[in-house]
Amino acid sequence: MSAEKANTTIVSRNEVPVSDTWDLQALYVSESDWQNDYDKVKQAVLDADRYKGTLDKSEQHFIEALKWLYGTSRMVEKVYHYAFLTHAADGGDNTNQRRRGMAMQLLTMLRAAVSFFDPEVQAIDEAKVRSWIQKPEFADYKVAIEKLLRFKPHTLSEPEEKIMALQSEVGDAAQGTFSALTNVDFDFGVVKTPEGDLPLTQSTYSSFMQNRDRQLRKTAYAQFYKTYDAHKHTIANLYDASVKQDIFASKVRKYPSSRSMYLFPDKVDESVYDNLVSSVHEAFDTLHRYYDVRRRMLGLDKLAHYDVYVPMVTGIDVSHSYDEAVEVISKALAILGDEYVSTLRKGLTADRWVDRYENKGKRSGAFSSGSYMSKPYILLNYKEDVLRDVFTMAHEGGHSMHSYYSSRNNPYPSYDYTIFEAEVASTFNEHLLADYLFKNSTSREMSLYVLNKQLDDIVATLFRQTMFAEYEKLVHQQVESGEPITVDSLRAIYRGLLQAYFGKDVELPAESDLECLRIPHFYNAFYVYKYATGISASMALADMVMHGTTADRDRYLQFLKSGGSCYPIDSLKKAGVDMSSPEPVRMATKRFAHILAQFEKLAEI
Repeated sequence: MSAEKANTTIVSRNEVPVSDTWDLQALYVSESDWQNDYDKVKQAVLDADRYKGTLDKSEQHFIEALKWLYGTSRMVEKVYHYAFLTHAADGGDNTNQRRRGMAMQLLTMLRAAVSFFDPEVQAIDEAKVRSWIQKPEFADYKVAIEKLLRFKPHTLSEPEEKIMALQSEVGDAAQGTFSALTNVDFDFGVVKTPEGDLPLTQSTYSSFMQNRDRQLRKTAYAQFYKTYDAHKHTIANLYDASVKQDIFASKVRKYPSSRSMYLFPDKVDESVYDNLVSSVHEAFDTLHRYYDVRRRMLGLDKLAHYDVYVPMVTGIDVSHSYDEAVEVISKALAILGDEYVSTLRKGLTADRWVDRYENKGKRSGAFSSGSYMSKPYILLNYKEDVLRDVFTMAHEGGHSMHSYYSSRNNPYPSYDYTIFEAEVASTFNEHLLADYLFKNSTSREMSLYVLNKQLDDIVATLFRQTMFAEYEKLVHQQVESGEPITVDSLRAIYRGLLQAYFGKDVELPAESDLECLRIPHFYNAFYVYKYATGISASMALADMVMHGTTADRDRYLQFLKSGGSCYPIDSLKKAGVDMSSPEPVRMATKRFAHILAQFEKLAEI
């Protein structure tokens, strides 16, 4: 049986054994309990007017408003979390759909109700606010208020903020239109295969790109991008609107650039972004060597853009039951200590953090989702004959342990960590798992598979996301300098990047640069670089923990416990990795070169 083969038997939700589902009774025992909380918190949201206009009257008024704000937000989070999880487990159920709709409405109500808070705090004399938050009764709120005060130079008056909120709804239409166009309206047709005609969709495209039949890949690739080519002017206009919205907001809020605006909340200097790009450029020779190794492994005279996702190693005959996967992960993470491992093992098993297997109506893929008042829940669609799913379990377990430690070591207003930090905790676990599987491999094929997975993950997460980040930077700079966006200018920028990242020996078909029109992340500007910095930081920390002392391990665990108590550059620096320096990314690319050399030697090519 192939490790990448999928089980096709899908049961209804009510047929799934309770032991295989997550324990949502830890959130709400019954539907009536959820409804009661919903009604209470809806009333609490409506109490906003009691606090509006009172924040500057006295420190007592201020702290009462803080207690209302964060107490209400915490309850809304719990109510929404339950609705989100039940809907994810079975989106086809009418009750789940209705509950999620109610929770979304409540979230919207809360956002509107608290819109007065930030401008009012920032309108108070800053010295007065800072003197208040030094007092013991403000301890739980101090970090959150200090972070809020940073935004004072970029916050407008309340009427202006209302205009910006209304305008952003219009501006956000570009993202919604792009999603509707490419996910709903696009018809990519069918692809003729030996098994018959198969539909080509956004979700099946990646399967075609991993197919061993090269002609099939080439056909699907051309057909997929033909659809984008037919709508290229529309999509270019949508992206133009999105970029102009970014630039408009940055100018109105007095940021030096759109990129600086998006990096500001995490207190990340633009040099971190530039260091990432320049350090990745330094490793282009190694990246190009990887593509040559891929060409040789696939037995091709020349590698093409539609050949870069085919697994280089196939046919791994390995299977892990769910419980076996838990034990493998527990052994791989043993270096993190008994508390971490026993907590995670219990969470994955007896404490039922996990919804394990696929069922009808269940969301695809995997995620970890925590809230302050709950367990950190994990959605999987685990298949025991897919080795990739063991890595997914370790990855989501990393997110969940991050949430577990954060919520237990911080007050609610400052417990939530950033995406910048989140991607460190998840990929860290994957590095330890890969190291364990490689060291305990009993076959050449298994060793090659693990090395191949590491290589492909680094290419996808470090190199590819940096290419995306560089594209966003170049496009925004073009518009900020007064040059208009056109289909041709977007494609020219992207083709230049493809040529630089893939090298002269990879064939780039004429339609390859249309890829710039299909990346949804581009509508959340300057976001993807965090995946690249995340894997760079986690590789450095994993190496430190595996080859260091208990002090190195304890610093990493302290990082997991820090939550949102400080900014990501600072929390990672305390853990032992300085992302304000180019060194972590350089170390990651050197590690990539080392794994590639191991792969070449073992593959004997």
